[in-house]
Amino acid sequence: MSASNFPTSQYTSTHFTESAGAILFRLTSTPNQVSLIRHPTRDEWSLPKGRRNCQESRKEAAVREVMEETGYPCRIYPVTMATRSPMSWEPGDVEDKPRMYPGLEEPFMLTMRELDGGSRVKLIWWYVAVVDDNRRARQGEFETRFWPFREALQKLTFEDDRKVLAQAIEVLESREMTEICFL
Repeated sequence: MSASNFPTSQYTSTHFTESAGAILFRLTSTPNQVSLIRHPTRDEWSLPKGRRNCQESRKEAAVREVMEETGYPCRIYPVTMATRSPMSWEPGDVEDKPRMYPGLEEPFMLTMRELDGGSRVKLIWWYVAVVDDNRRARQGEFETRFWPFREALQKLTFEDDRKVLAQAIEVLESREMTEICFL
């Protein structure tokens, strides 16, 4: 029996947690803003995310978690981005390389956190979302505040969240530049 040439880790369903989150943008304000949540007892500013439920899609989990944590209804925002995933209409043997596609409602980033010294992992799928309605549907689980992009990047407690937010801003601005180019 042969071993793979690639470093591989495998986890049973009892050793991984799958989560989803979304960077919640408000694009109707000037300047554009992004939502951060504050954990009240730890005084930490972070991005909304949480565990995916069984039989729930990652996208559904991201929208639900944002709504639960922020209180704002949202929708996944189609973006132009590079991905290694082929489109459904492409041939099965399409080359495995990054290609730009417009209008994607796919995760723009995946965070993998090793837990318990690497014996467990947490996978967090990240989406770009926009506020569906500027009226808060209800109080969220956390204090929620919208910030201009630069301020939000400085306000986040954790460097990993800054990297996620910076990438989301880049993807969002890439979409806006694509729309301007095609007008």
